[in-house]
Amino acid sequence: MITMVFSQVQAVDSTVAHRLSRTERGASMVEYALLLALIAVVCIAAVTLLGQEASSKFTDVSDSVGGAGTPTSTP
Repeated sequence: MITMVFSQVQAVDSTVAHRLSRTERGASMVEYALLLALIAVVCIAAVTLLGQEASSKFTDVSDSVGGAGTPTSTP
């Protein structure tokens, strides 16, 4: 009788442990998804805020280097 009760308790224990491990796995996946979303938001904000300034810097460099590759003729 006691061994039967003990085996039933073990079965319930393993079932509960299995369900808890699945929920922890799901919680970890949600945490990773939230972290990925936060990183994406920061990247989008950085590109939005610094994009115009970076574009103007590249334009300035392009304008200053513009004639550097063309050969000059000597009279």
